[in-house]
Amino acid sequence: MKHKIVVTLTTLILCVACEENRVYHHYCHTPIEGWEKVEALSFEVPPLAQAGRYATNLELRANNSYPYMSLALIVEQTVYPSMKQRVDTLMCPLVDSRGNAKGNGVSYCQYRFTVSQTQLHKADSLHIVVRHNMQRDILPGIADVGIAVDKVDK
Repeated sequence: MKHKIVVTLTTLILCVACEENRVYHHYCHTPIEGWEKVEALSFEVPPLAQAGRYATNLELRANNSYPYMSLALIVEQTVYPSMKQRVDTLMCPLVDSRGNAKGNGVSYCQYRFTVSQTQLHKADSLHIVVRHNMQRDILPGIADVGIAVDKVDK
């Protein structure tokens, strides 16, 4: 019994420790019937407590009404106060060649894609804008788009 308690506590501590480097995690909702091409999603990462290398990841929730096998996204990042800008174009594969979703989930699949890694200073903040770059102006099936920023080094 004592061994089970120790194993449970150790597992709990390890699960919490996995998120200790997360400095920002937020989702923006998009209308499931259609995310418009002109509708940019904005994320404001508050000033950082520590300097270091940070990874930016894009997270996505989509359902079966999404009509394509992949999704093209443009991610613009601006570092404040330096005003350094970075623009990345992501090709996000959502379905394999057999038509199976590559994400996790049942009615909505969740996906995670690496955007970039950037060296940032203490008190830097980020303004991140995400928009789709598909030919279709109104894109159905995308429910949420999220940004997660994690400190890579200690």
